[in-house]
Amino acid sequence: MTQDEYISYDGSGLAQLIRAKEVKASELLDLALERVSVLNPEVNAVVRIMEEDARTAAEECHAAGVFSGVPFLAKDLGSHFAGHPTSAGSRLAANIVAKQDTELVRRLRATGVSIFGKTNLPEFGLTPYTEPELWGPCRNPWDLARTPGGSSGGSGAAVAAGFAPMAGAGDGGGSIRIPGSCCGLFGLKPTRGRTPTGPFRGQVWRGATVEHILSRSVRDSAIMLDATHGADLGAPYEITMPEHPFAEEVGRAPGQLRIAWTTKPTLGSEVHPDCIIAVEEAVELLEDLGHELIEAEPQIDGKGFARAFMLMVASEVGTDIHDAETVLGRKAKRSELEPATQALSLLSQSLSAREFGSALRLLEREARSVGAFFETHDMLLTPTIATPPARIGELAPTPTEQLHLRILGLIGSGRLVKMIGLLDEVARHAFDFTPWTPVFNVTGQPAMSVPLHWNQDGLPIGLHFVGH
Repeated sequence: MTQDEYISYDGSGLAQLIRAKEVKASELLDLALERVSVLNPEVNAVVRIMEEDARTAAEECHAAGVFSGVPFLAKDLGSHFAGHPTSAGSRLAANIVAKQDTELVRRLRATGVSIFGKTNLPEFGLTPYTEPELWGPCRNPWDLARTPGGSSGGSGAAVAAGFAPMAGAGDGGGSIRIPGSCCGLFGLKPTRGRTPTGPFRGQVWRGATVEHILSRSVRDSAIMLDATHGADLGAPYEITMPEHPFAEEVGRAPGQLRIAWTTKPTLGSEVHPDCIIAVEEAVELLEDLGHELIEAEPQIDGKGFARAFMLMVASEVGTDIHDAETVLGRKAKRSELEPATQALSLLSQSLSAREFGSALRLLEREARSVGAFFETHDMLLTPTIATPPARIGELAPTPTEQLHLRILGLIGSGRLVKMIGLLDEVARHAFDFTPWTPVFNVTGQPAMSVPLHWNQDGLPIGLHFVGH
């Protein structure tokens, strides 16, 4: 098999070739590793190679797994592999070695995939772009001067570059859907609780985060969800089992749907004309397919939501850092955390129980409001993000903001972080880029980015579909 042939198949197609004995799992792994060695120095999507594990999986390849022998990459956050470190994109956690597999990794292994490496991500998965100080910026294969999005940017870039037909991803504020849009891939955030988060965590980001994959094809996403879904032991959420396998639903006609659509930013300020055009073209396509399209959107307190979401994330980040310190048996050094991460940690230390509770209640109220909207609409369509893929460095804190964040870190005052409001400004940049996706992490609804549009510069623009 040639490289051109390798990248022409999705995961299901490669698995079929292996079952038909037209290609060996070891050959596919060789092709994947060769491709990474040639292209990764520019793209910087893969940060850790796990060749020995992958060779073992390829040698033990059996027909029982739905993706037996198919090369696969895991995000270096949330997916813990026994005997391997999980960096979370942070110098603090870079050398913390997992003692056991997470449940999702166990289920991934059962599919037969050859997991040969881990992908780049921002520190603790915090930003919608992938430019960690630990690993350096990840670049978009469609334009190396631009971001692949985040936080699963390394996974998105890896699949877009053809390293593997699919890669692991997690979504706490859009982190599957954003790279899906930036990299021209299919990215589904499943319903809250659909995939396991144990055994180390009951829920991540108060239930906002869901794990799944980024893929070239819809069928790969559906087949993988069939193989990995379902609550694990002690899960905090009970979720309804599907009536039919997800793979069967891919080709099933949905019937006529009542679809709301909007290009008004819920949390941000402006939307790029290319993204508006993408939605308008999708509306025409959906109408031609027989669906009812209505311009409408849920009514949300955008500023209040953004502030409450940031406080929730700050509390989670502070706890993540504390957990890492507990494992290491020492306090984090300032040099081990990026300035914005350290500021979030300081903010978490200054939050009162009442402030935290009030933030959660606001998010819950907004979720109820969105739920009422979906009583009369089957689906909502928006752009996935507000612009085409941003340039590297464009979304990061400015040099002045970085300096101020470092000074706040030196002072070490969470109250000062709160008073100055600098983090609010940093968060505003992120929400301007992703004004829709975080809302549906809070509501727990399924949402997907579908690659339906490319602009005149040849950059992909994803369409965001939200379901019940």
